[in-house]
Amino acid sequence: MRRADRLFQIIQVLRRTRKPLTADAIAAELETSKRTIYRDITTLIEQRVPIRGEAGVGYILEKGFDLPPLMLTPDEIEACVLGAQWVVGHADPTLARAAQDLMAKVAETVPERLRPFVLEPASRARRAWNREPDRIDMVRTRAQIHDGKKITLNYRDEHGRDSQRTIWPIAVGYHEAVRILAAWCELRKDFRSFRTDRVVDAVYHDEKYPERRDILRAKWRRSLVWEAPKDT
Repeated sequence: MRRADRLFQIIQVLRRTRKPLTADAIAAELETSKRTIYRDITTLIEQRVPIRGEAGVGYILEKGFDLPPLMLTPDEIEACVLGAQWVVGHADPTLARAAQDLMAKVAETVPERLRPFVLEPASRARRAWNREPDRIDMVRTRAQIHDGKKITLNYRDEHGRDSQRTIWPIAVGYHEAVRILAAWCELRKDFRSFRTDRVVDAVYHDEKYPERRDILRAKWRRSLVWEAPKDT
């Protein structure tokens, strides 16, 4: 790996983590020596890249630093396009259009030599088949998630039983044929997941739920609620 490429990759490695990374960990990922990483980090700091830390403790990239837009490697472009292809085939129409726009922007922005990685990618994502339709406004649902606001669902489970749930929506999970809305359920006092194709009706409230979003999401992650929806 050229030194310039390695300096770029060190920044990328530090950008993707919030915890200090040791020179050993960085060297292992980039397949080079710890001494080389020490020299490279010294060079980056001399170039005013805001890296904090010290040998034996670890290094972290301070907030507010960014690289010029779309300085992408071929593998990063391929990953972006593959992900966008999957979204086109599996997400709601608004996100699907956004994914198509993203691929077009990447193709127009990257250097000419990298454009084939967008227009003629080596990897392809299969479109979803037999996909169940969403019966909830996914755009508004995502907005409620971002805003930390409540939704009341009229929901019909797999046995045809109807119930009304006021929920604190957390995230949407995209499975191969269905979408899952993960949320805290006020009725059950626990995390539950609801299939979007089984929603009969939904009311979107202006009321924010009382839990801090980051704390609620951390609790939800520990609950592993992405599995089969719990309708009880």
